[in-house]
Amino acid sequence: MRLARPAAAAGAALLAAAVSGAAAATPVPLAPAVTPGAVMPAAVTPAIRPAAVIPAAGSRPAVVSIRPDVVHASGAQSVPPTKAFCERKYQIACYLPKQIQRAYRIPALLRRGIDGRGQTIVIVDSFGSPTVRRDLRVFDREAGLPAPPSLRIIHPAGQVSRYRPTASREGWAGETDLDVEYAHTMAPGARILVVATPTAENEGTTGFPQIVSAEKYVIRHHLGSVISQSFSATEQTFPSRKSLIGLRGAYTAAARRGVTVLAASGDSGAADVKFNEVTYYRHRVTSWPDSDPLVTGVGGTQLHLTGRGRHLRPDTVWNDTFSAATNEFIAGGSGPNPLAAGGGKSVIFARPGYQDGLAAILGSHRGVPDISMSGACNGAADMYQSFRGQPAGWYPACGTSEATPEFAGIVALAGQVVGRPLGPINPLIYRMSARHLPGITDVVSGNNSVSFRQRGRLRTVHGFSARPGYDLASGVGTVDAPRFVFELARAAAGAASARRGGSGYDLSGQHRTDLHR
Repeated sequence: MRLARPAAAAGAALLAAAVSGAAAATPVPLAPAVTPGAVMPAAVTPAIRPAAVIPAAGSRPAVVSIRPDVVHASGAQSVPPTKAFCERKYQIACYLPKQIQRAYRIPALLRRGIDGRGQTIVIVDSFGSPTVRRDLRVFDREAGLPAPPSLRIIHPAGQVSRYRPTASREGWAGETDLDVEYAHTMAPGARILVVATPTAENEGTTGFPQIVSAEKYVIRHHLGSVISQSFSATEQTFPSRKSLIGLRGAYTAAARRGVTVLAASGDSGAADVKFNEVTYYRHRVTSWPDSDPLVTGVGGTQLHLTGRGRHLRPDTVWNDTFSAATNEFIAGGSGPNPLAAGGGKSVIFARPGYQDGLAAILGSHRGVPDISMSGACNGAADMYQSFRGQPAGWYPACGTSEATPEFAGIVALAGQVVGRPLGPINPLIYRMSARHLPGITDVVSGNNSVSFRQRGRLRTVHGFSARPGYDLASGVGTVDAPRFVFELARAAAGAASARRGGSGYDLSGQHRTDLHR
């Protein structure tokens, strides 16, 4: 999911419902409202949820909004907005691509020729963007980045219809641009493959079969080494456990073929929406595919940087829910609105073996996220877009849709070092964390509790707090790229012989059996 706001806009903006959230502390039954044929009535027509994109004046929202009747739009900036501009204009920070690079010390790797060359990052999105090639060229020119060795677009699940500036198409176009631009920022020497599907991903199973089909094609034809997914759906919105488990085919195939799969952990903190994509669950929930044991769930942090990209203080868990300035920028009011990194305990999947050392935190559940990268709205990343329906220009964007392609770039850098795709990396990450390797930077401050108004009342979903070591707000922490890349590469090389004999995972899907008690 992407949350974006035009740099020049002065009023309220669209706030997207998150595509994932935090998980329940104890197993909960699947919501009866999402049984087949039973869809809760929505306040507005449900739409896709990839991003909070500012539509052009007079157009409809690109995604379900917190307050559908409060949407203001304006033009974009012709140049990337600086941190000083955003702080002066909106009282929040925004960062240029080079600042994001410096925050993770990417230049130290680039100077050594480690830029992702030889690797292919796969970006999977519904519909794609009709202007992604042009937008990346503009982005690279302004950011001082080289063009990627190649940028290909394929439609293996069926031809995408001709672009029209509808709400959903604009939303997914913006999502695709963001994904491509920030994967490329972190690994400018990697090839990029955009895999566009002809159906939007919504809550529950809608759109997922096409995504599974497309990803299986990529894996079967060895088209990429790491797959980045900036979408997900609340676990409770699937009609049944079986319906979700039946969609895991691409991830089991990826594990067998040595492909790394990533997914965003969501942007509504400990909350997320029901099948109607408007009403929030009032208890902790989490989402899939980030909760899948075969997938690395990527959460969000807030960077605290100088204008040159140096850290003023350590990264914290992203949570802008209670920031009046950020809510004004995103939603056009003081809030609170759910704007925070997703994370929590799965009600579908049991604790996988690589998390066995965390039983005191997770109990018998799979916990997410696994790791975190920049995603805060107060600390948004500048992106460029030019598709029809919205003003062309530069937009500050935020959410775990920023974090996930960033981490895909990190994986590509490690793949270059080791000389081959890494495959499933969760066991490696948790082994590195247990050894306290310096490439993993612990995040020890912040939480993903959120509040929102629903049916006239202020509701709060109490989430999880950061702590030393693993936690359900930031995972194992974030990365110091020059160290992390080599540590991950060494761990992957050491596991190579074991991987030849199998993936090391329960590919049939280790899942809970107590969901319907």
